[in-house]
Amino acid sequence: YNDEKSIGAMVRRTHAALSSTGVEFEIIVVNDGSVDSSLDVLHALRDEYTELVVVNHEVNGGYGAALRSGIAKSRLQWVFYTDGDAQYDPGEVVDLIAAARDDVDVVQGWKQGRGDPLYRKVIGRTYHHTVRIMFRLKVRDTDCDFRLMRRTMLDEVELTSSTGTICVEMMRRFHERGARFVEVPVHHYARPYGRSEFFRLPRVAKSLLDLANKWLELVGRPAYITRRDAFLAEDQT
Repeated sequence: YNDEKSIGAMVRRTHAALSSTGVEFEIIVVNDGSVDSSLDVLHALRDEYTELVVVNHEVNGGYGAALRSGIAKSRLQWVFYTDGDAQYDPGEVVDLIAAARDDVDVVQGWKQGRGDPLYRKVIGRTYHHTVRIMFRLKVRDTDCDFRLMRRTMLDEVELTSSTGTICVEMMRRFHERGARFVEVPVHHYARPYGRSEFFRLPRVAKSLLDLANKWLELVGRPAYITRRDAFLAEDQT
């Protein structure tokens, strides 16, 4: 969203990295209702790179909506995603590809430090530890948007979040399916242009509400049903 200054370099860096691996690939960029010139930049890049697929949202739908659109458009055996604001180096995707063995379903990046202001580092770590406990997740860095996922694993889960809580939903769904994880360290840099849209009050409030609803859906309600069924079975005996 509004990443006109960074998305061109992201696409070029991704293309160079994937070309070096010799694997078949496509590059899908979801423009989530940007009001800057992001879409014009992408259309120009499409003339340069035949592997580039542009998905355009007429209005901003949110991080989760953009991610779901990108996943739905993908067609190959493995799906990698990251953000368009250049806080991650897409060239490091080669490290994730190297770790994608036959006995692995998800290659999960974890940030070596965080290139953000102090207040965002504090919020980020607080958020990570909170969701890790709430959703009983075992990965080292749930909030690291640098993931390589087996297509068959994505086909087994239904993702519905439209906000950034889709990352928590995804990890919880994968754990429920018994996904086999491996974790790889990646670098995280200061945002070179613009500012994050997440820390605006309406978006934070929506994300917190979505997180609470996801906890009820994925943890609270299933646990209640399990306890209820166990009680009823014991009562019948």
